[in-house]
Amino acid sequence: MLSVLRVHLPSDIPIVGCELTPYVLLRRPDKTVTTDDFPETAPLDGHFLRYKWYRVQSDKKVAVCSVHPSEQAALQCLGCVKAKIPVAKSYHCSPKCFSDAWQHHRVLHDRAASAANENGNEEEELYGRFNNSGSGSGSINTSLSSSASSASLTNGSAPVYPAAVTQRSGGETWFEVGQFKTYTPTADDIGHVLKFECAVVDSETKLAVGHVNTLLTSRVIPAPSPSPRRLIPVDGMGHLDADGRITSSGTFTVLSYNILSDAYASNDLYNYCPSWALSWPYRRQNLLREIVGYRADIICLQEVQSDHYEEFFSPELDKHGYYGLYKKKTNEVYNGNINTIDGCATFFRRDRFSHVKKYEVEFNKAAQSLTDAVIPTTQKKTALNRLVKDNVALIVVLEAKVNNQPVDNPGKRQLLCVANTHVNVHHDLKDVKLWQVHTLLKGLEKIAASADIPMLVCGDFNSIPGSAPHALLAMGKVDPSHPDLAVDPLNILRPHSKLVHQLPLVSAYSSFARTVGLGFEQHKGRLDNATNEPLFTNVTRDFIGSLDYIFYTADSLVVESLLELLDEESLRKDTALPSPEWSSDHIAMLAEFRCCKNRSRR
Repeated sequence: MLSVLRVHLPSDIPIVGCELTPYVLLRRPDKTVTTDDFPETAPLDGHFLRYKWYRVQSDKKVAVCSVHPSEQAALQCLGCVKAKIPVAKSYHCSPKCFSDAWQHHRVLHDRAASAANENGNEEEELYGRFNNSGSGSGSINTSLSSSASSASLTNGSAPVYPAAVTQRSGGETWFEVGQFKTYTPTADDIGHVLKFECAVVDSETKLAVGHVNTLLTSRVIPAPSPSPRRLIPVDGMGHLDADGRITSSGTFTVLSYNILSDAYASNDLYNYCPSWALSWPYRRQNLLREIVGYRADIICLQEVQSDHYEEFFSPELDKHGYYGLYKKKTNEVYNGNINTIDGCATFFRRDRFSHVKKYEVEFNKAAQSLTDAVIPTTQKKTALNRLVKDNVALIVVLEAKVNNQPVDNPGKRQLLCVANTHVNVHHDLKDVKLWQVHTLLKGLEKIAASADIPMLVCGDFNSIPGSAPHALLAMGKVDPSHPDLAVDPLNILRPHSKLVHQLPLVSAYSSFARTVGLGFEQHKGRLDNATNEPLFTNVTRDFIGSLDYIFYTADSLVVESLLELLDEESLRKDTALPSPEWSSDHIAMLAEFRCCKNRSRR
C-alpha cells in the first residue's frame, strides 16, 4: 500500500498569485521511495492520493508587520494613526523593526503632513526623538488596541468565503479552497494561514487509509509590486497607445535583463532580502510578471538556468506569443549540477519576427584556439586556467514580419542581428573581460561583412562605464594608456592597436544625454557625467554601478525611447537588490528603436 513519508513546501510563506506545490514523499508497495503523483484516475495497488487545501479563519483578526509581512504585529506607530496614514503601514513586529525602518517610514509622515498643510511643530515633538537617535522608543503603541488589531487585511475588499463551513475547532474555521496538489493563493487568503492535507485513499471505499498528513503555512501576504516604469521618448515626442505606452509605427523594443540565477541567489550573499522573496517559487513569478509587463518585441535574458528555461521561461513566454532560443554556459569550470548551469536566453514575438539563423559563441573554444596559436607550450596550461571561464554569447538573426507575414521580396527583407552575452564576472580578470568582448565583436564584424544588417549587442558585460571593454564597445578602440591594459599577464592584448572594431556601436542609454525637456531633466541626475551611461544597473549591499548595456549600430538604427531609470533612494529602502519588489540584483533595460537608412560607417 502507498504511504506518505513526508510533506513539505519549498517556501513556507505563501504569496498571492504564486503557486504552492508541496513535495510529497511516498513509499510504494515495492518499498521504493518516490515523489510521483497517483491521482484517482491512475491509482497504484488500489490506492490514490487525495489533496485538500483549507483557509484557516481565526475568530480573532491579526494585524501583520508592514515591513515583515510574515510576522504578527507587536506595536503600532501612533504618528501614522494621527496622520491618518493607511493603518496597515503603521504596524511593526518589534521596536528594532520600527527603528530600522524609520528612515523610510518617516517619509510617510512627511508626505501626510505636507498634504495636510500642517506647520510641523506638533510633529517635531512627536517624531523628533527618532530623527535624532534613530531608536524606536516613544512614539509607538505597544498594546495594539482592539480596533487596530482587527484592521482589515484584505486590501480593502471584503473576503468572500464558501457558504459551507468545512470544519470548526478552537475558535478557528476552516474553509476548503482547493482539491489539487497545487494551489495559488488569492486576495481572499491575505492574512490567513493555509492548511494542506494529503491522504492515501482506498479506490473502492473512497476512505482515507492510515494517517492524514498535514502542513500549515505562514499567513498569506500580498505580492509586492514595483512601481511601473515608463518609456521616455528620447526626442521629447512620442505617441501613447491605449495603455499609456509610448509607441511609434515601424518601431520595435528590446529588453535586456540579468535575472539572477537561483544558483547564485544565496541567503549568505543577499541576507538583506527576506528568504521568501529570495526563493525561486516567488522570484520566478515576480520576474515573469515584470518581463511580460514590458511587452518587449525582443527579450535578452542572462543568468537563466537551463532547467528554468526548459521548465518555466520557455513555456510561460510561449503563452504570451514568444519564441525562445537558448545557449547555456559550457561546464569546464562549473562543478555544480549540470541542470542548474545558467546561460543566455533570447525571445522574440512570433508575430513580429521570424528566426533566420543562430550563432553560438563559446569563449572556452576561442581560448583554446588562441593558446594553440600564440601561447608557448610551457604556458598553455596557465593560459587556459586564466581564460577558460565558461562564458558564452548567443547571436540570433531575425527577419521582421509585415502584417504577421515574412516579406516575399528578398530585396526588401528587413533583417536584424541580436547578440546576447554575459561576460566574465571576476574583477581581477580585466584582460579576460576585454578579450571576451573583443572576440565577440570580431565575430559580429564577420556577420556584418556578409550582410548589411542592423545590430544590437545586449547583455551583462560586468564592466563599468569607462572601463576598457566599455571603451572598446562605445568608441571602437581602447586608448593604449588605458589603465586596464596594465593587466595582461598572458600578453593577449598586444599589440594594443589590434583592439579595434569597425561596427558603429552606440550605447542606447547614452541617448538620454541628448534629450531635451522633461525626459532629460528627470534623468540627468541618474547619468554618469563622463560617459552618459546610467549611474547603476546593478545594486547590491557592496556594489552599485552600471554593468549592463544595450549597444546598437547607429548607421542603421535610431533610438526612439528608453525605459526610465530608477532612483537609488527608492531601491535602497530595502537595503539593496534583490528585494520583495525587484527580484534581481540587476535592473531591466529597454529601448525602442526604429530602422533607418544606412549612413556611412565610421
